[in-house]
Amino acid sequence: PDRATYLRRPDLGRRLSAASRALLDRAEGVDIALVVADGLSAAAVHAHAPAVIEAFLPYARQAGWRIGVVAVAREARVALGDEIGEALGARLSCVLIGERPGLSAPDSLGLYLTYGPRVGRTDAERNCISNIHGRGLSPEAAAGRLAWLADQALRRGLTGVGLKDESDLLPAPPGPPQLG
Repeated sequence: PDRATYLRRPDLGRRLSAASRALLDRAEGVDIALVVADGLSAAAVHAHAPAVIEAFLPYARQAGWRIGVVAVAREARVALGDEIGEALGARLSCVLIGERPGLSAPDSLGLYLTYGPRVGRTDAERNCISNIHGRGLSPEAAAGRLAWLADQALRRGLTGVGLKDESDLLPAPPGPPQLG
């Protein structure tokens, strides 16, 4: 309900309210559920999430991935993407969330990708792309890494410790990289 509760009760930021759950259409069946969450830095979300999504969508179109509505959540934790992805019947969930201010930048964004999202997934079952900000990873580079990880996750049926990000080992072609 408020920031003080969010900081004291992390468990509450991991689950949807009944009213929010009712807004999701289980029958939608998407490949990737995108969730934008303020986390610990709303400034990061405002500064970088739209650019990451904009840069990612051409990859998704090229691959033929179905992207549902973008869920926007206040006072949310990464695990909220599990319930949203599950409710949407998504194969993957991607949570774009504001990271802790003061670590490297006050407006640093992180992305968390989870295959087969459902309530109860652990952090070991997620891939993270972090440090997205003006002096860190660019939104375009983050979108490229996200596309590579999403492609591999869908091919292999997993994310997390079983899926190492090797996107930087590939030669960079001109323009958006070809998936597959």
